[in-house]
Amino acid sequence: MSNLQSVVLTLALSYALIGALLLIVLVYARLHWSAKAIAVVVTSAFYIASFVGAHGLLGWATVDRLPVAFKLLQARIVEPHSLEGDPGAIYLWVETLDEGNRPSGVPRAYRLPYRDALAEKTDKAISEIAAGRAQGGRAADLGSGQGGLMEAVREYITPNTIMETSGGDPSTGGGVMAAPSAGDEVSFTPLLPPRMPPKDIEQ
Repeated sequence: MSNLQSVVLTLALSYALIGALLLIVLVYARLHWSAKAIAVVVTSAFYIASFVGAHGLLGWATVDRLPVAFKLLQARIVEPHSLEGDPGAIYLWVETLDEGNRPSGVPRAYRLPYRDALAEKTDKAISEIAAGRAQGGRAADLGSGQGGLMEAVREYITPNTIMETSGGDPSTGGGVMAAPSAGDEVSFTPLLPPRMPPKDIEQ
């Protein structure tokens, strides 16, 4: 059992015990005062356990679906380890992009299941970032970090082909931010500049 799973289990048991104790107090309101005192002490102790457990969750990468469009800030590739039974993972630190291609300013870490093709694309994107060329990304319906693809309907229509570039200045046509085609989980391209609102037309 991983550390994250242990924290989740601790939180679940803590809240279950709190609920059970409160139910006992409500159902059996004529308990002796000492029993009620013990219930209060135990409940308070588990409030502290819940608080500490919640802090333990902070900083863990989420296995939620990636945003459809995002700016890639950094990534880490953890290759599978057969001896330890570790299936590997790819961690992405991203900011969501809005319709105007502007980043949200709120970075978030995501954990994706390891795949050779995705690892290769991620490594290439890391190199581009190190070279000073900001990278954007488009994501399809990704599976959880535990492995396997989500069988949900795609949230947008994807083209049959995807254009990938190795870098260049996006402002001069050096890259195209295209939606991934069927079978592609995520694609990285040079980050296009934000789209500015249209200027007022002079009458």
